[in-house]
Amino acid sequence: MRIRPVGAHALLLDCDDPDQVEAWRAELWHRRAAGELAADEIVPAAVTVLLDGVPDPAATAARIAGWHPRNAAAGTAAAEVRVPVAYDGADLPTVAGHWGVDVPTVVDRLRRTEFRVAFCGFAPGFAYLTGLPPELAVPRLASPRTRVPAGSVALAGPYAGIYPAASPGGWLLVGRTELTLFDVRADPPARLTPGTRVRFVDAP
Repeated sequence: MRIRPVGAHALLLDCDDPDQVEAWRAELWHRRAAGELAADEIVPAAVTVLLDGVPDPAATAARIAGWHPRNAAAGTAAAEVRVPVAYDGADLPTVAGHWGVDVPTVVDRLRRTEFRVAFCGFAPGFAYLTGLPPELAVPRLASPRTRVPAGSVALAGPYAGIYPAASPGGWLLVGRTELTLFDVRADPPARLTPGTRVRFVDAP
């Protein structure tokens, strides 16, 4: 892990892989809650963690360099959200073709996978879910759809995701859920936040 200053009051942690990102995210959130770290925002991404609103970046970087993050796989205290999914996505046969299996096997794999929110982006409430093995990564559509319905469950690259609102998108659609993923009146507004464990269960 490498630490770089970003502007006057921010630091960027460059990590080697997504597991290291999650380990550092959990460690930094823990340290901030314990009063050992001052930062307004701790924002994980694919291979980085941004700390923004840091009063003394140089001193903070020196402290972080001496810390050792907890194992990302040891997050037993993380919340779990169960997402009811109807597996009727238009791209299920395409995913099955990429995986070299039939559609029921794709569905079974998604049911059995414990996903974790790695980071959020693209749209408010959109969570990038890890958990599938690297060999099951799938390409995005060559031409994105102009409108993907809210609640669409989809795959792209190594990630799964759920569209919180209708929007354009190029991910492969495997199902849909009625679960509300973003509500400005809720606290927090996003149902899925970094570190949250996610299970896809069959919709009633």
